[in-house]
Amino acid sequence: MPMISFPAADWRFHLRAAAILRHGDAVLLHRIAGDAFWSLPGGRVEAGETAAEAVQREMREELDTEVECVGLVAIVENFFDYRGRAQHGIELHFELRLPPGSPLVGLPAFERIETGGGLDGDAPPLTLEFRWFRPHELDALDLRPAALRPLLARPAQAGIAHLVNADRVRPA
Repeated sequence: MPMISFPAADWRFHLRAAAILRHGDAVLLHRIAGDAFWSLPGGRVEAGETAAEAVQREMREELDTEVECVGLVAIVENFFDYRGRAQHGIELHFELRLPPGSPLVGLPAFERIETGGGLDGDAPPLTLEFRWFRPHELDALDLRPAALRPLLARPAQAGIAHLVNADRVRPA
């Protein structure tokens, strides 16, 4: 299925679904090997797929695990640059649960190979680095989008947050 990602004037638009996976007070983040910043695992929604289905599919692809989708936690309008290209993303962030006894719980750090990588989908396979972070560690991280930092630093709460993250200056 084609991913919902396309050029829009000088921008690249993405519809992304992301996972908030917690173990105790730690949250799982990932980054592409070689990138300095961390983000929530997830990926682009495919045409004809719900965002909840997309985040579950991404967890099967990236972590080789099934997850339970607890619910939508945040909608983020994200404006940023990635490798020299302006990006505009609408991101749907879901609280997920790992299955009981998951071998991923408590792993200090691990890597997975992701096929068809990159924000344009035509790049070679990527190595994704995963790591659990505690709330006090989030402040020292280059976390993107940064607007998620307060949400990730506290326990899961009811309601849906609407966040706007503008790492990039938007045209007037």
